[in-house]
Amino acid sequence: MRWDDRIGRRLRLKDLHTLQTVAEVGSMAKASERLALSQPAISKAVSDMEHTLGVPLLDRSSRGVELTECGRLLVERARVIFDEVRQGVSDIEHLSDPTRGVVRIGTTEPVTGIVSEIISQLARRYPRLSYDVIVSDLDTLLRELRERTRDVLVTRWIPPPVADDLATQVLFKSPLAVMVARGHPLLLRKKLSLGDLMGEQWTLSPSDSFLGRITANLFYRKKLPLPPTLVTTISIHMRLNLLANGRFVTVLPFQMRRYPSNKAWLRALDVNLGDSSQPIALVTLKRRRSRGAVRLFEQASLEVCKMMAGPQ
Repeated sequence: MRWDDRIGRRLRLKDLHTLQTVAEVGSMAKASERLALSQPAISKAVSDMEHTLGVPLLDRSSRGVELTECGRLLVERARVIFDEVRQGVSDIEHLSDPTRGVVRIGTTEPVTGIVSEIISQLARRYPRLSYDVIVSDLDTLLRELRERTRDVLVTRWIPPPVADDLATQVLFKSPLAVMVARGHPLLLRKKLSLGDLMGEQWTLSPSDSFLGRITANLFYRKKLPLPPTLVTTISIHMRLNLLANGRFVTVLPFQMRRYPSNKAWLRALDVNLGDSSQPIALVTLKRRRSRGAVRLFEQASLEVCKMMAGPQ
């Protein structure tokens, strides 16, 4: 019997799902509860796979179970298999109508306004589409994209060291700006420098965050230390509230000035930051075929961001 025939007959999707669940929960007992199967049935399914492949898939100990290196490789491939099957079922369901389905989106907080505008436009055109959106840091979003729990990311983009498996479309480039609330006295001054602002009430992202590292580089290029920061927070929402309620100063992507919720009150100071433009990109997996609903989201993203790419 050929190897692929043996695998096709003996390695079942149900058993792969069982192994995946055992790996997630870390014990046969917990997997038994989640899957509503007896522990002997779970143990037999794993043993049968180990016998078929000729390698151990789990390390068993009194503390539970962990995947071996071979087990990790198989679970990673199984995740792709289940995603492709799920995508195939979705394609069949929506073959006659690509305007139905769920688009699973990942984004970073500064870019939520762009994603909101894209979804708003799509909702008017395709009311039967729905959206599952998470807002997190880029590292988490990339992990979820690779694990196929997200279909697409919209984020400020600096390619990570390993990005061969990612496809990107640059939507537009957005510079950073020093932001304050309308009525801040610094708005009366022109041609400010970062050095002029060292004594202001700053609120900034943590220095080890994505935006924090970019901000620190702005000061480094001007041969300045980071200013004393009164409030350090990863939350863009909190920093906007601080700006709105006081005399705080912060660094944010300029496109946030264009969001409907910010247009009336958020202002950019006349500060030359040099070239701080970086791309806002749409990121997908290269070898993953996009469903009709995801393609509609990608098309709307290009249309909406074309309008946002006007004069800064």
